[in-house]
Amino acid sequence: MAQFADMATLPTPGDRVSFHRVELSVILGLYGRMVAAGFWRDYGISMLRDVAVFSVFRHTAEQPLYRIEKRPRLAARQGQYAVIGLDGRILKRGNDLATVLRILDRKLIRAV
Repeated sequence: MAQFADMATLPTPGDRVSFHRVELSVILGLYGRMVAAGFWRDYGISMLRDVAVFSVFRHTAEQPLYRIEKRPRLAARQGQYAVIGLDGRILKRGNDLATVLRILDRKLIRAV
């Protein structure tokens, strides 16, 4: 807490971007299918001021294979959802989460 001069400057949950229940349901549905197929093993969720990130890992100690990001400020431009690969490239971007996540579903279909 040393980084905040007084308690009035502490971030509140309203100051952060987060995934809603419906969004998490879509993401966790994909995550469950990929875990069952043996491709993914762990995940992490970060809720920051400008972005919410769902990171997917093959092993816990690795860098994330994919990051699913939600940036509401980009909703009117490029789309608020993005799937970002291990190398930092944006694989898919849009305003419909299910459509954006289809790029990862395709990887499951090819592998099976």
